[in-house]
Amino acid sequence: MKSAIQAIIGGLLRIKDIMKTIAAVLTEINNPLQIEELIILPLKKGQVLVEVAYSGICHSQLNEIHGLKGEDKFLPHTLGHEGSGIVVEIGPEVTKVKPGDHAVLTWIKGSGQDAPATHYLRTDGSIVNSGAISTFLTHAVISENRLVPITKDMPLKEAALLGCAIPTGAGIVLNSARVQPGSSVAVFGCGGIGISAIIASSAIAKAKFIIAVDVVDQKLNYAIKLGATHIINASKEDSVKAIVDLMERRGVDVTIECAGKKETMENAFMCVKDNGGLCVIAGNLPKGQKIKIDPFDLIKGKRIVGTWGGETDPDRDIPLYVNSFLSGIINLRSLVTLSHPLTNINEAIQKTESGQVGRCLIEMSNTHR
Repeated sequence: MKSAIQAIIGGLLRIKDIMKTIAAVLTEINNPLQIEELIILPLKKGQVLVEVAYSGICHSQLNEIHGLKGEDKFLPHTLGHEGSGIVVEIGPEVTKVKPGDHAVLTWIKGSGQDAPATHYLRTDGSIVNSGAISTFLTHAVISENRLVPITKDMPLKEAALLGCAIPTGAGIVLNSARVQPGSSVAVFGCGGIGISAIIASSAIAKAKFIIAVDVVDQKLNYAIKLGATHIINASKEDSVKAIVDLMERRGVDVTIECAGKKETMENAFMCVKDNGGLCVIAGNLPKGQKIKIDPFDLIKGKRIVGTWGGETDPDRDIPLYVNSFLSGIINLRSLVTLSHPLTNINEAIQKTESGQVGRCLIEMSNTHR
C-alpha cells in the first residue's frame, strides 16, 4: 500500500504546477502544532479548494489540542473551523461557488454537497487527515456545504468571524433564546462567542440589561465597549448574588454560558428568573465532566438548553450579519484583538488560552509560502 502511495506522490511531484499548502498539523496531543508543507490531492465530488485569507482560533481547537474531547483517532490532522478566503478551484458537481468568489468557511453545515473528509500527503508518503473543513492552512480543501459566498465588499478579515464566533454567539441571542427588546441577559465568559452574544444583545436585540461576567478585567472592559451595560469580575465577587441583587431578586431573562466551566454553567442556571428564565449552554466541558442542578428549579419554571452553533442557518444568517456589518449596525473590527502569521500559530494559541484576547486571527498573507 505504501509503495502505491509513494508511486502516486512521485507522479504528482513530476507535475510542474502541483498544488501544495502550508498547514499547522496536530501530530501529538499536548504538543505544539507543526508547520508542514503538504501536497493537495485532486478535488473530489463536492470539494472546493480555497485560498484561506484568515482563520479564527476557537476554544474547540484548544480542547482538541489538549485531548479534552476524548481519544483522538485521526492523528496527525489539521485544525481550524472558522475562516474566510477566495475560491481557487471547484470539484465535480459543485454549484454553490465558483473560482474567484469570496466565502466564509464555517463548521456549521449549510446547503450544498456534504463531501467526505479529505486528507493531504507528505512527500514521504504519509497521510495527514483533515475533516470537511480545516482552516489552519494557506490553501484548504473544504466541503461545499461548509462555504457561504459573500459580497466582495465584505472585508475578509472581519468575514472570518462569521464562521463560528458571530453565528454561535449572535445566533444564541437571536435564534436560540430569541432575546426581546428591553429584556435582561447575562453572558458568562467574554471570549469570541461571549462578546459576539453581547454585540448582538445590544446592537440587534436591544436588551436593556446586558451583564458580562468574567475573571479578567481586560476582557470585561472590552465587553463594556461592545455593548455590556454591567460587568462582574467573578474572581472578586459572587456573580450569582451580584446578578440577583442587580435584578432586584428576580434573576435575568436569559443567561448564556460561554466559558466552558462547570461552575459557570451551574451559576448561569441559578441566575435565570423563575417562570420562563432560560439558560443556554455554549461552552464545552472536558469529556466525562458533568454539572449539577437543583431539579426544583425546573419545577419553578427555569429552563436550561444546549445550542448547536446558535441554531444558525449559514445560508440565511451569514448574509444578514454581512449586511449588518456593512450598514454599521454591528461592530466586528473591535472583536479582533490580535493577529499572527500561521508560522506563529503556537504563540497565538498560547495567548488565546491566557484569556487576554478577544478573537485571535491567523493571517495567511503574512505566512511565508
